[in-house]
Amino acid sequence: MDSPNSTAADTRLTTRASILLPLPLAGTYDYLVPDGMILQAGDYVVVPLGTRERIGVVWGPGGDALPAARLKAIRDKCDAPPMPADLRAFIDWVAGYTIQPPGAVLRMAMRVPAALTPPTPVTAYRASHNLPARMTAARQRVLDVVQATEAPLTAAEIARKAQVSNAVIRGLADSGALSRVTRPRHAPVPQPALDTETVTLSPDQQSAAASLRASVAEAAFSVTLLEGVTGSGKTEVYFDAIAETLRRGQQALILLPEIALTVQFLSRFEARFGCQPAAWHSELSPPRRQHIWRAVAEGEVRVLVGARSALFLPFAELGLIVVDEEHDPAFKQEEGVIYQARDMAVVRASLGEFPIVLASATPSLETRVNVESGRYRTISLSRRHGGAQLPTIEAVDMRAAALPADRWLSPRLVTAMRDSLARGEQVLLFLNRRGYAPVLLCHACGWVPKCQRCDAHYTLHRTRQVLLCHHCGGERPLPPSCAECASGDLLPLGAGTERIEADITALFPEHTVLRVDRDSTRRRGALDAHLSAVRDGRADILVGTQMLAKGHHFPAVTLVGILDADQGLFAADFRASERLAQTIYQVAGRCGRGTQPGRVLIQTHQPQHPVLHALLQGGYGVFAQQLLKEREAAGWPPFTHLALLRAEAPGAQEALWFLGETLSLAAELGHAGVTLLGPVPAPMPKRAGRFRAQLLLQADRRAPLHALLRSWLPAVAQLPAARKVRWSLDVDPIDTY
Repeated sequence: MDSPNSTAADTRLTTRASILLPLPLAGTYDYLVPDGMILQAGDYVVVPLGTRERIGVVWGPGGDALPAARLKAIRDKCDAPPMPADLRAFIDWVAGYTIQPPGAVLRMAMRVPAALTPPTPVTAYRASHNLPARMTAARQRVLDVVQATEAPLTAAEIARKAQVSNAVIRGLADSGALSRVTRPRHAPVPQPALDTETVTLSPDQQSAAASLRASVAEAAFSVTLLEGVTGSGKTEVYFDAIAETLRRGQQALILLPEIALTVQFLSRFEARFGCQPAAWHSELSPPRRQHIWRAVAEGEVRVLVGARSALFLPFAELGLIVVDEEHDPAFKQEEGVIYQARDMAVVRASLGEFPIVLASATPSLETRVNVESGRYRTISLSRRHGGAQLPTIEAVDMRAAALPADRWLSPRLVTAMRDSLARGEQVLLFLNRRGYAPVLLCHACGWVPKCQRCDAHYTLHRTRQVLLCHHCGGERPLPPSCAECASGDLLPLGAGTERIEADITALFPEHTVLRVDRDSTRRRGALDAHLSAVRDGRADILVGTQMLAKGHHFPAVTLVGILDADQGLFAADFRASERLAQTIYQVAGRCGRGTQPGRVLIQTHQPQHPVLHALLQGGYGVFAQQLLKEREAAGWPPFTHLALLRAEAPGAQEALWFLGETLSLAAELGHAGVTLLGPVPAPMPKRAGRFRAQLLLQADRRAPLHALLRSWLPAVAQLPAARKVRWSLDVDPIDTY
């Protein structure tokens, strides 16, 4: 991936301005600047568009191609800090790289238009020196609450704490017992402290932290891979870089792949800096989103932790980005503007001329190649913090286990579990498949219920008594009998986490079993409660999916069982083995992090498979080097560059016909240096009621691929068939299905 360099001048505009709107339009629109209004690039303005008004961003001075009489005037200027120049340059760069209209990218940076209006003060109450003529129990509770708090409280806050109605509060205010005052709508954002007590870093950590602090002090663009084994203390190391950034008066952004990692991270940050950082993710309430967005733009938020969308926030003084678990596929945005947040974070750091840290125990192959080529620096932590030892990893040959068809744990694993539990230790069982069973089968006639909207079987969820499609979300009640022969002999085939939980509960009735997957953590706060139960020792055996595989610190877990390592060994996608190895290594990293050694048992029917052999014999680093050689020989990324044109339609042939026309169009334009493969049906041809197909573009160099895309995509959009299908372009796809 190229590292761009760009500058943008903030010139005062008094006559015409070029406005970018957060819409998928071809470019900017020129508007007249009203007399007395002085604008600069980055200002948010209200402009007419057709019969409506829209909020856009001043992108630069307007042109003189059109006479003034044909231009409309800007209606108003928003009272908000201008969008920073580096964010505007970033939006343009992302649009060019992903071959998307800049307005579509701008929309991601303007998700909270209400934040462009300053928050209005609210009425609050504080205690006066007067007492009401008549005192009741409810009034006394109100006065107790108000007198116990220095800051004035709103009526809603008082009513919640004192358990009274607003009428009681109004009565006290009218009687003079409470004074009405105004206060800002939002409480000030807590500021991180730099002098709080910190953990003692090991010599390796101290050296790594010093290197990162030096990168921050350089005040220049750099990329550093912080690679460390699980439990090596990478987080504490990059906390030092964040502290250095704060000392220099700049903001820091920490990207996490998913909200499941946020709760524990916030606690670790608070222990280091005395307060929690601001958080940005999809579960924030609209008022909270407005507050955080504006506080970021005004520089009040100094450190923010967030999901990939946080990359498009208007930081006033951004000086460091940390991408934790940089290998995680969750950093890929798959809808709308399709982008890889890890790579785009590198771009944003380059444009802002500040450092970025990529942290992982299992770095992506793309990052490894950038390190080997010298584009990225690297820091390695090869030992766990605090004297903890890496776990031993062993393969369990399931061919020799002689298990019944309805049993999933080998005798060797069960024995190891009994030994660990007898010592008062915790056990983690990993299976990346939720539900009770992936297939329901009629024993009499072989009927298997299939989703009518997808080319997939329903998954049995026994607790809810439903069949659920994990691809489109469709569900139906669990049938009492076969739809074909009316037999009641319906058998669940295979196992998911729900079935493992039931089997383990029956096998170990004296121990507490806790299941952690998307189903068991659906309610707000459920995940945090589950993780707290693990850390507090209120759960003996954990059964979970990918949600347990990364970022969590469970000191009492000394045994990990990976129940089905064969899931990812024979997948069609060329990245499957890399992901499997990363998952195994990350799951294994959950055990042995305390004072007791850890052990990992991998159940497999393929103990001789090269992926497992490399992991067992040499660890992730040896495996990665071997896989890089295979990728280079086969001509796959990171040694080549891909783009994937996807299409879907209600009919079985429309998507293929459309892609066939795009292939002909590419041939007319010429595509030297680019190989087009397809079109072919997607590996899952039907999903959510629509038929899917794809066309893969492959090139040895980035330049000819993007040259073709820039000329090809506008022509594709003009095809009559383009209006009859849904289509999208994915540059650098991480999935080819």
